[in-house]
Order: sequence, then C-alpha cells, then structure tokens
Amino acid sequence: MNIALAASPAFTTSSHAADHASAVTANELKSAMRNLSGGVSVITAGVGDDRTGATVTSATALSVDPPTMIVNINRTSSTWPVIERYRHFCVNILASEQQHVAERFAGFGGLKGAARYDGADWRTLVSGASVLHGALAAIDCEVEEVIERHSHAIILGRVLAITSGAGEPVLYHGGRYGSFQP
Repeated sequence: MNIALAASPAFTTSSHAADHASAVTANELKSAMRNLSGGVSVITAGVGDDRTGATVTSATALSVDPPTMIVNINRTSSTWPVIERYRHFCVNILASEQQHVAERFAGFGGLKGAARYDGADWRTLVSGASVLHGALAAIDCEVEEVIERHSHAIILGRVLAITSGAGEPVLYHGGRYGSFQP
C-alpha cells in the first residue's frame, strides 16, 4: 500500500529545509525536544558497590503483551556498561517529592556510581536491580535485546516485576524539573 501526501504546507519541504536537515546539530535537537514535557524516571542497574543509574525521560512501555519496556542509554554513560554486564535494569518512575533523586542520578553535585543511591530507600525485586521505595512505579526488567545505534543503546527489557505507589509525577520541561498541578 502506498500513501500519497496531498500538496499541503504541512507536507512540503523547501529545498532550504531539506539542505538544512543534513546539518542539524545535537544542540538543535536537544533544544527542540525540550519543548516536550516528560515524566522522569531513574534507570538503575548493578548490585552493591557496582551499581549506578541515570535520570531519563526516554523510558516507555514497548508492549503490554508481553510486558516489555524500552529505554535509551547513552553508550558513553557509566550506566551502559553496568546494564550490559548485569543484563538487568529497573525503571523507577519518580514522584514529585523525589526530585532530589532525579538530580542525584543526573549527576548534580558530581555524584557517581553507588553514591547516587545515598539519601533514599532502595530495595530489590526479581532481577537484583535497585527499586526506589515510594516511587510512583518501579518496573523491574531483564535485558531481552540491545540495539546499538549511533550514540545510544536501545534496550528492550522483559518485565519481571512491578511495584506501584501513588502521588504526582516529577516532570521535565525546558531543561527544568517541575510537577503537575491539578
């Protein structure tokens, strides 16, 4: 099946725009994506002193049947080799009062590795990855498949266990954290 696009300003591209597409910079894309508000999660991996994690807005369900998550991790991140080694991760969806956890795992204050876990209550479920007590949800996964593409690893995880909490989410928009105000 072919889909024909009608001649419409929404579907036409000037030659200038087409030329510019090949010259788009990383900063331009980051700036554009900051217009999209997103929920904040901390991806955790590893055990004991060999654990680390990262703050992301790119975690989402790939499939509910079977339950599968997808996360994107920069391959230069300290989190990537730990996920690769342990073959597990947990998506901790943060509540608004857990913004400090997002900041720690984003590297504020220069914290790295297991030091990022200080100041919060962590547990484990099935995979061994750390689960944040009081998170809106924690989705414990084992790595099913990894696609290395450009700067990132696209990680598919089979969901092993889930815990759920209650509250309002931490949001990220325009390079800042915030919360939803009903």
